[in-house]
Amino acid sequence: MSQSIMEAVEADHLKSDLPAVNVGDTVDVHMRIIEGEKERIQVFGGVVIAIKGRGINRMMTVRRIVANEGVERVLPMHSPRIAQIDIVRRGHARRAKLFFLRDRVGKSRRLRDRRRGLAQFEAAIAPERVEDEAVVETTGDAGDEEATKD
Repeated sequence: MSQSIMEAVEADHLKSDLPAVNVGDTVDVHMRIIEGEKERIQVFGGVVIAIKGRGINRMMTVRRIVANEGVERVLPMHSPRIAQIDIVRRGHARRAKLFFLRDRVGKSRRLRDRRRGLAQFEAAIAPERVEDEAVVETTGDAGDEEATKD
């Protein structure tokens, strides 16, 4: 019962405008930076290599490369310091944690795009178009055959 009370209290503080972020996605996290009396937005972009926790405690680890050095930040997703999360690219990951990307350099660091299956759908549509063209050609041939039979 205490668990449901905690969830009810936390529900007031959860953000409702967060996108569905998954491991492998490339994201831009817009963070509020307060310096003295001034507030500004700074963007931290990188690949999500881990997500842990649930509810108000949900955290994501974002990794990017700056000046040939890997920089990782663990960001609470429901923090008031996070203004916005934009998904730049959806990556295809077969693991829950992508810590192996820490050892990779160059192009091997990239993940495949999750939309890679669209070529299969285009191949399925293309034969229908070819059949429509074949029907047009067949009717043209049938008319020629009738003309030669007469």
